[in-house]
Amino acid sequence: MLQDDQHNFLEMAGLPTRFTIKELETATGNFQTPIGEGGSGAVFKGKLEDGLTVAVKRIKGQGNGEAEFRTEITIIASLQHFSLVRLLGYGLSRGGDRYLIYPFFGNGSLDSWLFKDEKKTAHLTWMHRCRIASDVAKALAYLHHECHHQILHLDIKPANILLDSSFRALVSDFGISKSIGKDESSVMTRARGTIGYVPPEMLVPNAISTKSDVYSYGMVLLELVGGRRNFMTVVDTESQQTHNSYFPKIVKDKMMEGKLMEVVDPCLQREEIREEEVMVLVRVALWCIQECPDLRPSTTEIVDMLDGRRPVPVPPQSPMFLVNFFNMETESNTSGSSQAQDIEVGLSDSTISISIQ
Repeated sequence: MLQDDQHNFLEMAGLPTRFTIKELETATGNFQTPIGEGGSGAVFKGKLEDGLTVAVKRIKGQGNGEAEFRTEITIIASLQHFSLVRLLGYGLSRGGDRYLIYPFFGNGSLDSWLFKDEKKTAHLTWMHRCRIASDVAKALAYLHHECHHQILHLDIKPANILLDSSFRALVSDFGISKSIGKDESSVMTRARGTIGYVPPEMLVPNAISTKSDVYSYGMVLLELVGGRRNFMTVVDTESQQTHNSYFPKIVKDKMMEGKLMEVVDPCLQREEIREEEVMVLVRVALWCIQECPDLRPSTTEIVDMLDGRRPVPVPPQSPMFLVNFFNMETESNTSGSSQAQDIEVGLSDSTISISIQ
């Protein structure tokens, strides 16, 4: 039998439909159609009895799985925004696995459309990219400023941004999110996230805030512009030597040289793209990834800048601390990989240890 306190918790959370494990097995063909993999488990495609196609997220086991399940359902079940994925239902099994049921989006996640070095589906038009940038910014502004509590997503990245049939963006995966009071400006938490999107304040003993999401969002903006990952290991075809490429620094240097269009995704070469539009996205992104959180704009300010209601001044110079930090971590790995990796950061009084999962 499931624990009574778990039943009480789910009842208080006001969740949508509860599905039995038998119903989920039938819907997914006994979980034989995986469509994604995350740190907590896998996602499977399925079809309910009424014909609705869904995505079933299976959170494995106890421990962190329990915390992630409670966090995700508590936050998502109460949210209503057109750019946030809607929770349709949930399921519980005797063996400890937990299930979350969401609408299925045939266009998948943003990362499958952006990155050429992986299984790139096809290229996104510039219009789609600008609209995706706006959709995600508005979703974050809603989470940060329009809910009863401030909600920090803490894992904004292309893999957690889904695209519907019209290529509108929806933010998903709230497994490590945090909810804080309106009168709180920050919260202390165990650092978790993904290399390339984790803000510097999550790598040292410090509090995180809405500005942590802003940093991750800025990194996504740069990837929308360039169609490549921000941090990757590149192999020189002639010398066969490897070096680490940090795209934000490349973008900053090209902008200063007056060669900004050179960083735009080559897939967009056939489109007539105005440099002024690229400049807006790049400047906003460089403001977002400032290492000092106080220098980053709020998400409402970002929405105003993208919509043209607020000017976007030239961002200040940034030391880009992460360039040196991650170069030290990757130079010994000559095989290299451009895949984003989940990280957990362990902190003590004098050391920072990073374990790659």
